[in-house]
Amino acid sequence: MIAPSFLPLHKFLDNFSMATSTSPTSEPATTTPSGETTKNERTYPCSCHCGSITFTVTLSPPLAEQTVMECNCSICRRVGYLLVFPPKGAVVFSEDSLPRLSRYQFNTKQIDHLFCGNCGSSLGIDFREFRQKGYGISVRAFNDVDLEGLKYKKGDGKAKLPPYSDLSGVQWALDHPAGENERKEKAM
Repeated sequence: MIAPSFLPLHKFLDNFSMATSTSPTSEPATTTPSGETTKNERTYPCSCHCGSITFTVTLSPPLAEQTVMECNCSICRRVGYLLVFPPKGAVVFSEDSLPRLSRYQFNTKQIDHLFCGNCGSSLGIDFREFRQKGYGISVRAFNDVDLEGLKYKKGDGKAKLPPYSDLSGVQWALDHPAGENERKEKAM
């Protein structure tokens, strides 16, 4: 039996980031007659379902030329992430949205999964504290985007990321050993 090849999260993301680089159909930066350089980029308005969390994402090349990652790890599968990885500084949350942004961590507790605390919409992953990677934003949070018209690449997080198994439905028990809940309830 051949052992599967496992990758630390940062190497898994590095491999995918290279796969999502500019496609051959993308136009490079151009120079206008006045001498200004323009980039082949677009800024997208994004939000949760209820509108409590609003932000923009700037992608270069634009979304239609990106490859969106559809990962099969337990969290991506459960929340329906379809991820793009904008460069640092390309995700800008409206100031009043940040206090309403909820975060969830599991397994290694190294990255935050972002969602709206009001409607529950999953927005993406904050990798900024983890190897300074920026964000993975779900294109499901982009306003007025045709998901069927996008290009996708499968990410095999289930086989490539520790703990190499599906943690769906078991994280609570891992974080709260037997008996701990009863002690907290009695203390209340």
